Amino acid sequence: MERTFIMVKPDGVRRGLVGEILRRFEDKGLRVVGLKMVVPSRDLAEKHYGVHRDKPFFNDVVEFITSGPVVALVLEGPDAIALTRAMMGKTRPTEAAPGTIRGDYANSTEQNLVHGSDSPETASEEIELWFRTEELLSEA
Repeated sequence: MERTFIMVKPDGVRRGLVGEILRRFEDKGLRVVGLKMVVPSRDLAEKHYGVHRDKPFFNDVVEFITSGPVVALVLEGPDAIALTRAMMGKTRPTEAAPGTIRGDYANSTEQNLVHGSDSPETASEEIELWFRTEELLSEA
């Protein structure tokens, strides 16, 4: 079993897509082991996107992520990282295949509804950043 971090970004929350996004992951057989809605602090957003600190879009992405509530999820299942990334679709909605979350619902690269961990190491770091151990379900 593998765990991954998923975030429904402020645009997904504003557009009322949290249930649809969560349904897609659950329908695929992934188990929700952590779930919360939070308005991220600037500090949390900067830590989350720290790898992009030197890129020109860093401040814009931090401003966007702190602009409203997000839904933070920890999902568990076989190959959860690769599976969720395939389900989300490419970052640019114009390149995301129909049937993916971004392909079906996103309309800009900057506001593309969801974030998902890209590796086991990143997943571990992001889960630790967003959740305390006691907020996550134990192995079942």
